Amino acid sequence: MTRLERQQHGVNKNKLLRYKLILELYKKHKTEDIPVTVVLRKYIYPVYPISRKTLYEILATPVDKELKKVEIIEASQISMF
Repeated sequence: MTRLERQQHGVNKNKLLRYKLILELYKKHKTEDIPVTVVLRKYIYPVYPISRKTLYEILATPVDKELKKVEIIEASQISMF
């Protein structure tokens, strides 16, 4: 695996970890009577300045599944050495 590929996996892993933190914050404050946009404006945006479109992208991402894929790739890299 080239240096660029390793770097891309690291970037992807960091992005997924950030998505996980945003999802935890979202789940903490989201209730049935509070709209998504209000949760974004009051609770998420002050900590993670993201757009509504990005929030919807995060909500649609299977973060845990993607993190497991990254961990498998990392484990295979370690076993090569």
